Amino acid sequence: MGPETSDDAGVYRIGPDCALVETADIITPLVDDPFSFGRIAAANAVSDVYAMGARPVTAMNLVFFPACSVPAEVLREILAGGQSVLQECGVCLVGGHTVEDDELKYGLSVTGLVEPDRIVRNSTARPGDLLILTKPLGTGIISTAIKGEMAPHNAVAEAIGWMTTLNRAAAELMCRCNAGAATDVTGFGLIGHASEMARGAGVTIRLDLSSIPLMPGVVDLMSDGMVPAGCYRNRDYYLPFVHPTMFPDDTALLPLFDPQTSGGLLIALSEDDAGHFLAEAGSQGIFARQIGKVLKFQTHSLEVV
Repeated sequence: MGPETSDDAGVYRIGPDCALVETADIITPLVDDPFSFGRIAAANAVSDVYAMGARPVTAMNLVFFPACSVPAEVLREILAGGQSVLQECGVCLVGGHTVEDDELKYGLSVTGLVEPDRIVRNSTARPGDLLILTKPLGTGIISTAIKGEMAPHNAVAEAIGWMTTLNRAAAELMCRCNAGAATDVTGFGLIGHASEMARGAGVTIRLDLSSIPLMPGVVDLMSDGMVPAGCYRNRDYYLPFVHPTMFPDDTALLPLFDPQTSGGLLIALSEDDAGHFLAEAGSQGIFARQIGKVLKFQTHSLEVV
């Protein structure tokens, strides 16, 4: 598997029963605390492997660091945060690379393992499937408010909590529940990643706007103008894929274009499997909301009602 359907990772078969899952992800700081930033970046990078139904096994640090203007202690804290997440995942850090740069950036390349016939792709949703989302939206808007020093403390804590929550439990459950397709919701926003899922499978995805969960405070921060530029870029690019007569005004849709960091999984399951997933998620304390369904292709890849 390569970049043909914009899936979350590349896959390379190394034997009849084993394939490598390869990904890399690097981000700029979203929060002020360097340890938390390291945890967010690591959880974000590992998420791509979980979205493929795979098990991450090794990682390498990728660091861009302004050594002349930022104390080395900051880098130590970032790397310690990343390592804490890798330990939580059972992933072995095997090396990395550091570049002196004017802007601080951190991420990881991650390698996972998967049985070739158990890969969960983003392009195999089926008409009749229900769509489940495993984290609320809003990290881009809250991160913008942090940079503007307008984010309430509780909103910051909420966002950090979600961004450092691994998708491992949700991914393991989706594999047990025979997921038809999945992707993690990150920089292209919910609509962007749902659009890729729909176009890859040749179907239409209908999203129920009232069912899509948002983090507390997101609507108020949007009203204060705390909307990242990436949200508008996503809207400009992906809005043509949305049926033009079925969605509310653009403002109501903005959270669906919000670029997420370490977002949740968007999972397509049959109706029976979705019911099982939701029941098991509830008993295990895994956040999960049914937010839409998959239809035979209509006139557009997406509908928002």
